[in-house]
Amino acid sequence: MQKPTASQFSAESGYIGRFAPSPTGPLHFGSLLAALASYLDARANQGKWLMRVEDLDPLREPVGSADHILQQLQDLGMDWDDEVLYQSSRLDAYEEVLHKLQEDGLCYTCDCTRPQIREMGLVYNGSCRERAAPPEVPYAQRLKTDALEIGFIDQIQGHFAQQLEGEVGDFVIRRKDELFAYQLAVVVDDAFQNITHVVRGWDLLDSTPRQIYLQRVLKYQKMHYAHIPIIVDAKGQKLSKQAFAPSIKTDRASQTIFKALTFLGQAPPAELATELPKSQLEWAIDSWEVQGIAKVGSLPLE
Repeated sequence: MQKPTASQFSAESGYIGRFAPSPTGPLHFGSLLAALASYLDARANQGKWLMRVEDLDPLREPVGSADHILQQLQDLGMDWDDEVLYQSSRLDAYEEVLHKLQEDGLCYTCDCTRPQIREMGLVYNGSCRERAAPPEVPYAQRLKTDALEIGFIDQIQGHFAQQLEGEVGDFVIRRKDELFAYQLAVVVDDAFQNITHVVRGWDLLDSTPRQIYLQRVLKYQKMHYAHIPIIVDAKGQKLSKQAFAPSIKTDRASQTIFKALTFLGQAPPAELATELPKSQLEWAIDSWEVQGIAKVGSLPLE
């Protein structure tokens, strides 16, 4: 039986979620929590769960990392709907959107350096907005912002808002190395996949107003957001592939899923710890309470 397309499924269920890892290394416990939370929220709402690989920075992506992540998820019993979307296949779409923003006068070239931006207080002051011609040195493309406050109700963290012009400034949508920036790619792909709900880590909460602003500029649909706490090590640092966070052990799948459910505040019964991942996930879908997730920015691993 052929699987329904994203648009068909949306019409039936009203919910399309996604997990979008960067293939810079294997899945660690922190990224597993984001995957599991988004998976359970989608399934508990009779929704669709899509997979997107954010492979836009090849120099940071070891060969085989994407396949490894996908295999880890399958080993843990988390299967996705439809084909995997690779951002590396979407460059023409990003180029088209960038061209439209340029035509509409909504973005501009910028060659400011990181030291210069630090001197601005890390909030870009728009110093390149009135540049008459592109610089001769490598340059980024920045999206113009305004003084409006962009706010939303996060399903876990509550109300969050930013005044982009004053707190962030005009932000980069294509980098100096000519790679498309995360903020542009994620917005374009969420619209392309008809995503309605995003469940991800708290470290991306600060990015959400920028993405909502760009959605409005491009006249894309609104979405719902939920940001789970990130996991930090003994030094208070976020678990990350760049910091060599250890890969999850899928040969201990039952223990791993049980531990993740506990961190997500789902209070799994003790007898569930020895069940197979499929049974654990079935219990978790039936018992899912997104409000059980801690309303904090981070949680210690131990």
